[in-house]
Amino acid sequence: MSQAYRHKDIGKETSVFLLNYHIIFCPKRRRKVLVGAVKERLEQLLRETCAEIDCEILALEIMPDHLHLFVSTVPQMAPNQITARLKGKSSRLLRQEFPFLLKMPSLWTRSAFFSTAGNRVVVQLFSLLTQEWLFLPLGAAVRPLVTIN
Repeated sequence: MSQAYRHKDIGKETSVFLLNYHIIFCPKRRRKVLVGAVKERLEQLLRETCAEIDCEILALEIMPDHLHLFVSTVPQMAPNQITARLKGKSSRLLRQEFPFLLKMPSLWTRSAFFSTAGNRVVVQLFSLLTQEWLFLPLGAAVRPLVTIN
């Protein structure tokens, strides 16, 4: 599975791009609060917010004390802007809906990890997450896991 390049018309110009970011952030003091109903609601909020800011979630893994988010976005959104929007909206709404989160000074730390990734990394990530494909080094043949007769 390969991710397609995205096209966007900006005024008179047309842009073709493939911008993927791996983002990691955690709750304040690395508290294990991202479980149960909080985890489910957080996933819903992240998906809603990404749709609003023209980001596509390629992969999302929420652990009790941190989360990994792999997104594809437009050139107008920097990784820190994406993270600020996601943290801001999710913190506000989660703290309104789950009062025990108000005991924390803030829901999220001020820091985050950002990494860029290209098309091949996206393919390998999907491979690891779904365990449906086997990828070999560049130039090598791909051996299917299932043969069709």
